[in-house]
Amino acid sequence: MTLDHNIDWDISTGLTPYPDALERMEALQAAIRDDNAKELIWLLEHPPLYTSGTSADPAELLSQQFPVYDTGRGGRYTYHGPGQRVGYVLLDLARHGKDVRCYVHALEGWVINALGHFGIEARRAEGRIGIWCDTPDGQEAKIGAIGVRIRKWVTMHGFAVNISPDLEHFSGIVPCGISEYPVTSLAALSINASLSDFDAALRSTFPDFLNSLAKAGENCTDAPS
Repeated sequence: MTLDHNIDWDISTGLTPYPDALERMEALQAAIRDDNAKELIWLLEHPPLYTSGTSADPAELLSQQFPVYDTGRGGRYTYHGPGQRVGYVLLDLARHGKDVRCYVHALEGWVINALGHFGIEARRAEGRIGIWCDTPDGQEAKIGAIGVRIRKWVTMHGFAVNISPDLEHFSGIVPCGISEYPVTSLAALSINASLSDFDAALRSTFPDFLNSLAKAGENCTDAPS
């Protein structure tokens, strides 16, 4: 599926082993950089696992009930598993505006806009990485994670949004180093949506994401560092 002349979409079925995903991302990142290969939006699920970013604190790994993988991306510990939509975004920012802060801001905005299709008023939170929303009891909770790695302006990794994962699986880590707030999901918010429903929302909001990148450096003064 292609929504842009040089950007492919791949939606994987089943559970993709994390080492296989990392190998593919690294190979494509190099091909985009060196051979002008097509960029890619890759949507998938992983089996239950934890990943550690470059800022991960070993004290925040509370249980090794699932495999733990080093990633090279920014951030701390994150959970991936069935019922979670993982989006790996491989883009050449030389084609979309060489601004890392604006890229992260646009990526957050894309996820926020997609969640809006389900009536979720998601948002950024100052000083906290990720995508946040309110639970029915008024508590603030994290519904999505952001983590990127950029080499020579080519991106990899991306986002993870909780559609209907087992939220108990997050108990083995301090998600993204933030212990004061819980995690939530569309299912926990009583929203009956499938992964394919969320994929459709991502596709429909993708042009706005690209437009945000096209304006890189102009309107992202509130973007995270």
